[in-house]
Amino acid sequence: MSLATVDSTFAPAIAVRPAPAPAAAQAPAAPAPRIRAVPEGTEARGFVLYVGIDEAKAAAAGTDLGRIVEALKQLTAELAPAAETYAAVALAPAGAGGRDVDVVRLALQDPAAIAKHRHVAAVDEDEDRAASGVVVDISRKRLVLDNQTVALTYKEFELLQYLVLREGRTIERAELITSLWAGADEDEVPNERTIDVHVRRLRAKLGRYEDIVRTVRGVGYRFDRHADVSIRHASAPSPDLF
Repeated sequence: MSLATVDSTFAPAIAVRPAPAPAAAQAPAAPAPRIRAVPEGTEARGFVLYVGIDEAKAAAAGTDLGRIVEALKQLTAELAPAAETYAAVALAPAGAGGRDVDVVRLALQDPAAIAKHRHVAAVDEDEDRAASGVVVDISRKRLVLDNQTVALTYKEFELLQYLVLREGRTIERAELITSLWAGADEDEVPNERTIDVHVRRLRAKLGRYEDIVRTVRGVGYRFDRHADVSIRHASAPSPDLF
């Protein structure tokens, strides 16, 4: 069963005219035509309201997502006691880009949002083939240099991604170890010298673009974006229930 979205902007305008002067004998007025907001043969059974706001923005407004949901449910119950409500929260990878409301629409499988997302992905693939420079594609975990995909190891891409998502900030080696090897066995956790080795290998694969990963002496490493660097953020959220 499909839900049709009601949009008042598509309703025909109705002009208000002065009432006609009284007449001795006036034919009964014809009933006003019914304005349907859905196609013939269907009926509106409800609607979907996508609310785009992350937890940080909600907290800054002095509330949280659960309270917003409960307030909307209560308002619906007051306006239409017979209405049934269902709410879900959209989850996205930490650091993912995109507008909050678009993330929600994708998570909840909005057909229009999915179609748009697929179109953008297709355009991105065309750009990969057409453009030169560096493409750090976080959404698909890949690095493209001058139209060629570079074979990075899992840790090499994680290292690059960590720096990219913190563009312009110098990251200490200790932070890289703590963040990228969190939960690893003690014998698998590298030392700071090993981090230097990972960075050196990553730079070798970046080739002539190696200077996008800069060394800050005595501190750590920093990602500097150049004009020929393009970043594509992840946007593959997963739904969960309140």
